[in-house]
Amino acid sequence: MKLSIIIPNWNGKRLLEKNLPVVIKACQEWPKVGWEVIVVDDASTDDSIAFLKENYPQIKIVVHRRNQRFAAACNSGVKKARGEIVVLLNNDVAPEQVFLKPLIKHFKDSEIFAVGCKEKSVKKGRIIYSGRGLGNFKRGFLVHWRAKDQNKTDTLWATAGSMAVDRKKWLKLGGMDTLFQPAYWEDIDLSWRARKKGWKILFEPKSVINHQHETTNILAFGKKQMKKFAYKNQFLFVWKNGSVSMLLRHLFWLPYHLLKALFAGDFLFWQGFFTALAQSPEVFKRRFK
Repeated sequence: MKLSIIIPNWNGKRLLEKNLPVVIKACQEWPKVGWEVIVVDDASTDDSIAFLKENYPQIKIVVHRRNQRFAAACNSGVKKARGEIVVLLNNDVAPEQVFLKPLIKHFKDSEIFAVGCKEKSVKKGRIIYSGRGLGNFKRGFLVHWRAKDQNKTDTLWATAGSMAVDRKKWLKLGGMDTLFQPAYWEDIDLSWRARKKGWKILFEPKSVINHQHETTNILAFGKKQMKKFAYKNQFLFVWKNGSVSMLLRHLFWLPYHLLKALFAGDFLFWQGFFTALAQSPEVFKRRFK
């Protein structure tokens, strides 16, 4: 079985220098003819492309002339991939050497859509594991959280920065929805649509990646803007994917959430709401489709 490792990149030369050798070493655990690495450069202005061409001529590079953000970069990589299974990795993650085999074994089941990895990070000197998420529709929104137990195989969604996915199924779904740009919620949306098709989403605790959380989105937009986009995409997710019952509950609870944000001085919530409204014609086109 051939694998395609896809790494979206935007001004990440420093991260590629640090993490690409680790990715390639992990790939070497797989049969030599059975893998390829694709870096999708999303119109970087640093020397990412020159660095790749000089140091990794064996790597396939997909170049965006215009910055299109995360979902579009992932979609471009999957389209160019030759592997039956695609492994998406952020440029700020370093997989452990044996992460591939336990991850890929699940695809013997033809109903598997995606399998997520266990993410290991260090916060304030403590090791934190994540990647397995749970959620519930509550007070008009899909509320999600990091599961306390990171050793089970069920999960609500597979995290886009460290997951394996069946390429044919991805293409049938049309890939990640760029509606959610610049980032957040696109992987939850993708997993939700896959489940509607009857496909399975799993979590593999033996496939560990080290996540350094050096996100380019915060560098590009700042924390406040990214929080606004997170709110915006939270609205878009419900409007696009919610059942009639979910939409009615959402409308019922919406005044409560807007007033709560107003009294709390959370004006980013209101900005997210109005930004989502501006995208509502496109949302309902997607919903109808």
